[in-house]
This record gives sequence, C-alpha cells and structure tokens, in this order.
Amino acid sequence: MDATVWFNPACGTCRTTQGILAERGIDAEMFEYLKEGPSRPEIERVMKLLGTDDPRDIVRDKEAVYRELGLADASDDQILDAMAAHPVLIQRPIVIRGDRAIVARPAERVLELLDDRGRDE
Repeated sequence: MDATVWFNPACGTCRTTQGILAERGIDAEMFEYLKEGPSRPEIERVMKLLGTDDPRDIVRDKEAVYRELGLADASDDQILDAMAAHPVLIQRPIVIRGDRAIVARPAERVLELLDDRGRDE
C-alpha cells in the first residue's frame, strides 16, 4: 500500500480524499477506524506522524460524546483515552504515507502530503 486512510465511508470529505488518491494512482488502504477502533498507542503514533503531541489537534469537539464526557477541560491523557474508547472523536480523514500524515480537511490537503513525499524522494 502507498498510503493508509483513516476513513469513514459516510463522510463526504473521506470519499473525496479517496477519489483524489485514486486519480493520482495511489494505492491506499481504507482503514474504517469507526469499526476497528485504533488503540491509544496507534493514535499516539499517528499524532507523531502528524507532527503534534496535542490530541486536541485531531479531536472532533463538535461530537455529542465530546460534550457528554466533559472533554473541554480534560487532560491530554483523558482525551486520548476517550478517542480510543470512542473513535468518532477522531478527526477524519487522516492520510498516512511513509513517515508522514495529514488531516485531509479539506480533502485537497492530501495533495500537500503527496507533493511533499515527491520532493523527499
């Protein structure tokens, strides 16, 4: 696989990102993270690839469960645990390619990852 996408098939941005990758000939694994739920260590690994150590950078703070769990004032550890327990809290789509990742919102941001990858090789 050329890339992995943390993907929700019901999300229009995810589907657009999938289309952009296909148009570019990128063979991408679509990881349906809402079904399989990444572990906390996997979330932390992807955060490093994104270049952040702040889970707030990838948390979906508009989700009802965010409010229900009182995450606005939560610690990083509490947010990471909540994302592992409730993957709907994880921003999407996240595209991972090599040792880099990007939150493709808007979907065209995936091109930054592809273009950067091309310059590195």
